[in-house]
Amino acid sequence: MAHMIDDTTIEYVGILAQLELDQTEKEAAKNDMGRMLDYIDKLNELDTDGVEPMSHVFPVHNVFREDVVENGDDRENILKNAPERKDGAFKVPKTVE
Repeated sequence: MAHMIDDTTIEYVGILAQLELDQTEKEAAKNDMGRMLDYIDKLNELDTDGVEPMSHVFPVHNVFREDVVENGDDRENILKNAPERKDGAFKVPKTVE
């Protein structure tokens, strides 16, 4: 089934996508959109009975882990090479007056 995309549809899509198309580009876009819709119709002919819907082709599992502190408070070691420190923190020159 060939889908006919008219100028009004292309102009509306152009407005939504903030595109400025000349007449040649409009014709090409109409043909492209028609072919895409034809392909979707072809896909709709597939027998999908018994096929479980999915969002990915491959199984996807949650890869997050519990956020556990492993190195603890290593403040003294971190500040060991600081040129200057004050109250357990790096001391830096004032940058804002």
